[in-house]
This record gives sequence, structure tokens and C-alpha cells, in this order.
Amino acid sequence: MRDHERFLAWVNPALYEAELALHNGDPEPRRDLWSRIEPVSVLAAWRNAYGLQEINELFTELGKSFSDCTSYRFELQAYDVVGDMAYTAGLEHSSASVDGDPRSYTLRATQVYRREDGLWRVAHRHGDTFGSSWIPV
Repeated sequence: MRDHERFLAWVNPALYEAELALHNGDPEPRRDLWSRIEPVSVLAAWRNAYGLQEINELFTELGKSFSDCTSYRFELQAYDVVGDMAYTAGLEHSSASVDGDPRSYTLRATQVYRREDGLWRVAHRHGDTFGSSWIPV
């Protein structure tokens, strides 16, 4: 199996499971996908985070805000793997409660990954919304 195929075989279920859990209030699966090595960053319309401490705080805050996910789907539009770096770009379609209010929205999401000790880890995420009134990360 080529590196591209191995990456896709990992990223598709890993991202789905982590985002579904987050949208049901559990940030741990998303946190588990992230690098433990600086630099790490999140750039989002709702809140930016730089460094492990800020990212952990952000994920905890998101977990407290989200609940009752009724659907989550990642529509992969582009990806590549070059050595120990990779990226995904696509649309995240979500329906969940945010602070108790049901919401549906689509995010444009790009993530950058690096291979650390043979495992893929997220090092950067950029997410923004279009056509939606609430902006998550």
C-alpha cells in the first residue's frame, strides 16, 4: 500500500470519529490526534489558539459547548502526502447543539499533519464558515 493510501486509510475514520465525539461533547479523541510537539496552531473565525496549552484549552471549551450531534460528514476535496508531512482540505457538514441550541453549519477545514514516531498527528488546523450564522473551529 502506498503512503497516500495508508494516510487516507488512517485519516478518514480517525477524523470522523474525533469530530463526531467532539460534537457530542467529548474533546479527547480530537486531542489524541494532535501533535504533542510545538509548533501547533488553530486559526479559526471563532477563536485562534497557538501552542499546546491554548489548543488544549480550546478543545476543552468546545467539548463543553457541543452536544447532541445528529450528523457529521467530512467531504474531502484535496489531500497530499509528501514525506512526513500531509494535508487535508474539505468541507465539514455538522448538525449539533451549541450551548443547548441546535445548529447546522458547514466549515471549510484544512489540516496539516506531520508524522511523528510513525504516527500521523495534526499540527495545524484552519477552519472557517460560509453561509452560516455561528462560527465554530
